[in-house]
Amino acid sequence: MNAKLDPQSGKSTGPHSFGMKAWISCAPFERLLNMEIIEAEEGRAVLTMPFYIDLAQGGGLMHGGALVSLADTSVVMAIKSIIPPLSHFATIALEAKYLAPVKKGVVTARANVYHREGRILKGKATLYDDENRAVMEFTSIFKLARDTTIHGVDFAGS
Repeated sequence: MNAKLDPQSGKSTGPHSFGMKAWISCAPFERLLNMEIIEAEEGRAVLTMPFYIDLAQGGGLMHGGALVSLADTSVVMAIKSIIPPLSHFATIALEAKYLAPVKKGVVTARANVYHREGRILKGKATLYDDENRAVMEFTSIFKLARDTTIHGVDFAGS
């Protein structure tokens, strides 16, 4: 396939190919949102994302899509911490509950993988504002490629 150019921006609309610095590192979209991985190990992850004006919705609050992106990425990093590098997996379902608006500062996501059944992994994340107030509860379901193995974590009930 040949890459196509967007007539308005002159930028390629894909298909795209890129390399990441490491298995547990931010992809271009996460870098665009200025996410930072603080830790990712043993099925847990902590990520942060600053609230810059580019992430505001029309009322001046942090856009809900940016918060969902942080939550989803934090669960992804928790999953990456327990599966082999270069494994393939994808989000197949998610639910976000907004608890409070974000008006300023840095948002922190704390995520963990809490259940596995076959190739299905379930994760959850809570997002906190810079006053340590919970602003979102997030759950998601991921499906692993058939040849992916999981190591180093005991899942209750699986």
